[in-house]
Amino acid sequence: MPEVSILKSRRDFVSAAKVGDKFVSGSLVLQVRARPDTSGPRVGFTATRKIGGAVQRNRAKRRMRALARDCLLPNAEPSCDYVLLARHNTGKISWQQLVSDCQNLLSRHRRKTN
Repeated sequence: MPEVSILKSRRDFVSAAKVGDKFVSGSLVLQVRARPDTSGPRVGFTATRKIGGAVQRNRAKRRMRALARDCLLPNAEPSCDYVLLARHNTGKISWQQLVSDCQNLLSRHRRKTN
């Protein structure tokens, strides 16, 4: 698995939203931005207050971190930034459905780039 770093600066999140591609499923939104360097993939997570209170947002972010580790990073391109955005049911949906949605988003991204 490639070395991964976490996106933390607002500039990186805004750049992924403006310049990158956006893929939407029922439980997740994936924003992907290609970078010129090949230092490894970077991943960021966002859960807004629309999701719910702090408990719901934290649960959604925990699930997205696990999803990135298990599903996203083994298939990640080394020169991309990936931002996972939680939707209203990210914290409630079954794990199998969440993994399926993530794999679907990644396949859509691969089809668009090839």
